[in-house]
Amino acid sequence: MVTTLLQLSASVSLIALLFLCLLWETTLSPIRPGGSLLFLKALPLLLPLFGVLRGKIYTYQWAVLLVLAYFCEGVVRAWSERGVSRVLSAVEIALSVDFVLSAALYVRVSRQRVGRLPSA
Repeated sequence: MVTTLLQLSASVSLIALLFLCLLWETTLSPIRPGGSLLFLKALPLLLPLFGVLRGKIYTYQWAVLLVLAYFCEGVVRAWSERGVSRVLSAVEIALSVDFVLSAALYVRVSRQRVGRLPSA
């Protein structure tokens, strides 16, 4: 039950982060009017998507490192931009943190169930 909720949380936050990146750079607040090629920053998020949806522990482990880059981008843009972009960067930060925490807890709980880590 706990692993299902953690997997759901991680999956939803990853998909939401993917759509946020796409919408941000195409319609919500693009750097240039009409959009820019920055929407391509969403493509790396497709790499771990199916592994996360299937609950593969290894994918969760390396996807955390990938999503940390989006967290860093959100922090930089929250600091440097104003208006809608600042709000969108706060959402990016929240989604990134949610994914990292959900993924880390999912890996920990899944490994405890298998018996690889001692119980706390």
